[in-house]
Amino acid sequence: MRNHLIKNVAIVNEGKISTADLLLKNGRIEKIGTGLQTAFAVEEINGEGLHLLPGVIDDQCHFREPGLTHKATIYTEARAAVAGGVTSFMEMPNTVPPAFTQQLLEEKYTIGANSSLANYSFYMGTSNDNADEALRTNEKKRDVCGIKIFMGSSTGNLLVDNYLTLDRLFRECEVLIATHCEDEKIIRRNLERLRQEGRELTAADHPIIRDENACFESSFTAIQFAKKHNSRLHVFHLTTEKEMTLFGNMLPLAEKRITAEVCVHHLHFTSDDYATLGNKIKCNPAIKAPHNREALWKALLDDRLDLIATDHAPHTLAEKQGSYEQAHAGLPLVQHSLRLMLHYVREGRISLEKVVEKMSHAVATCFRVKERGFIREGYFADLVLVDLNRPSQVSPESILYKCGWSPLEGFTFPATITHTFVNGHLVYGNGAFDESQWGQRLQFDY
Repeated sequence: MRNHLIKNVAIVNEGKISTADLLLKNGRIEKIGTGLQTAFAVEEINGEGLHLLPGVIDDQCHFREPGLTHKATIYTEARAAVAGGVTSFMEMPNTVPPAFTQQLLEEKYTIGANSSLANYSFYMGTSNDNADEALRTNEKKRDVCGIKIFMGSSTGNLLVDNYLTLDRLFRECEVLIATHCEDEKIIRRNLERLRQEGRELTAADHPIIRDENACFESSFTAIQFAKKHNSRLHVFHLTTEKEMTLFGNMLPLAEKRITAEVCVHHLHFTSDDYATLGNKIKCNPAIKAPHNREALWKALLDDRLDLIATDHAPHTLAEKQGSYEQAHAGLPLVQHSLRLMLHYVREGRISLEKVVEKMSHAVATCFRVKERGFIREGYFADLVLVDLNRPSQVSPESILYKCGWSPLEGFTFPATITHTFVNGHLVYGNGAFDESQWGQRLQFDY
């Protein structure tokens, strides 16, 4: 492994921006200081005019392997991730077959070990009838990010709507429980009501079918289970103003038992965008009316929402086209999430320090990720260099997702990712990849 010395760079870390040198040795941050010199060979990078951030940790991704590899693979999406400054990801269990057994889960880790340029972890899947197997995750809490419960519609047998199963999972699970919260009964009732109108449904109907009440009732239920059993609950991709009343900001993040997340597309798009993007922005939970986006931004900035993720969920263009009811739900986002948030830094909506907090520090704290998420001596060197004054555009040629498209196509970001280090390895630099080293399995401090 080459060692690197980044000189005179603006380091964004733990609420401050300061100029210093950074020495990377044997995969870790060896030294932070000024005027650093070494007695051993290093590859030097001039950091003047650049900002150095801890690598983004995306806690919610769908990389589609195994079984859905016509959409994406762990290799293709991790490659897109590191080009976007995402150095670690946590991936969902709704593959084919779903990760319903410990053996199937470990098979995904083997794929990651052999093909992921980013660091990786995979959630254990749950169903109405695999509680015994899911709870075996307690035995490997230092090696698995958590268990995932779909409390709303999903593919296959992943919907968990049996309250006895839910109660047992919340009561006995010792690892983090991550939930997708939408109430299935409300969704079905709304869908049937619209079908009875006798017209063809469109993408604009999506937030009416998957409305605020469906989200609120399910999130409320998850929180009640968590409070009953003092579970460690993390609620994924919140979308509504109403749900913001369920979360607080009085405790430090490390002391919270219930945490909340927002995704970049819910901070960026609103229901007004269905008119131009249609099924391309169909996702679950739905992108909703503008007042919800404003409430999400307010809650993000006052720390009721603890972290930012993507829910990266690629589908082929063919799967997104056609009728609304047939179009698949999900957006590819992992390559562009950091730059999208840097756009909002330029707009004055959020500070650079806050972006780093919500996309790196808070994720590491929330999930107890070991020795990552911060720029600290001794930590793994998962780092991103960005040029905040060099615009970059989302073009068909620049999109690295296997699905080959993005809902942000044509958008110009104010910034460019110039270098991405994963475990001290310069995996991406000035548009070129070095695929000589794979990422590592994330470890957790339990």
